[in-house]
Amino acid sequence: MQAPLAHRRLVLGRASLYGRAMMHDPSIAYRFSTALVREPAPSVVDGMRAEDRGSPSFDVFMEEHLAYRAALEEAGLTVHVEPALPELPDSVFIEDPAFVLPEGGVLLNLSAPSRDEEPDEVREALSELVALTELPEGFVDGGDLLFTGREVIAGLSKRTTQEGLDSLAKILAGWGYPLRPVAMPEGLLHLKTGSALLDEETILAVPLLAQSGVFTGYNVVEIPEGEEAAANALRLNAVMLIAAGYPETAEMLSIMGYEVMTSPVTQAQLLDGGLSCMSIRF
Repeated sequence: MQAPLAHRRLVLGRASLYGRAMMHDPSIAYRFSTALVREPAPSVVDGMRAEDRGSPSFDVFMEEHLAYRAALEEAGLTVHVEPALPELPDSVFIEDPAFVLPEGGVLLNLSAPSRDEEPDEVREALSELVALTELPEGFVDGGDLLFTGREVIAGLSKRTTQEGLDSLAKILAGWGYPLRPVAMPEGLLHLKTGSALLDEETILAVPLLAQSGVFTGYNVVEIPEGEEAAANALRLNAVMLIAAGYPETAEMLSIMGYEVMTSPVTQAQLLDGGLSCMSIRF
């Protein structure tokens, strides 16, 4: 879906990014049939967070997770639900331990010691659904990887290292996708904390990222001031799923021609999480 230029808040010049990736249909970046999620455990209240804004309520987290799963199904995905892992409080954020493309999946290495075991748990869940390979060196969090259909934009963050991205780039090159590492501005945990794919040519981003130049070659739409948390969104087939409670972003995307759905993520946000990190989509 191509958004009308008149409704784009910021448009950056397009660069020639195609190369080998032209063999792929870029729309594969948002066409999904399957999602893998993991139920939150009561221990989620002890999950990692950069800033203590209070602990989430397990009961409310579960209610919001059920709504999230329903939204994925409404967008056309079959949802596979993995059981909770009480010994791993952050395991509900299942996107971080793995990265899945049409050609297969990569099990990643997480730099946070408390999350060491999560890739093994994801391996068990994913191995029946996709062919898997393992990241040989370095650390990468899935939340730092934005697949646009023609390349992978990868944020160098406190959780993702250059060594990890170099290792991942070799795997992706075999599948015909270039990996482009970008420096992350201070203040964002992950690349997808502040950005999301709208279509193969357009990225939704907080002003901090939109104006940083990391998305050179794409049309960039800025999130309205005060609604920065809405940038952690998901394009799912014909649907743009955003967090509930951000009316200006929802209206802007609707005017641009996107079918907008919302889902509450108030509890995940207390743990620096959002819509993208609670599922692996493929």
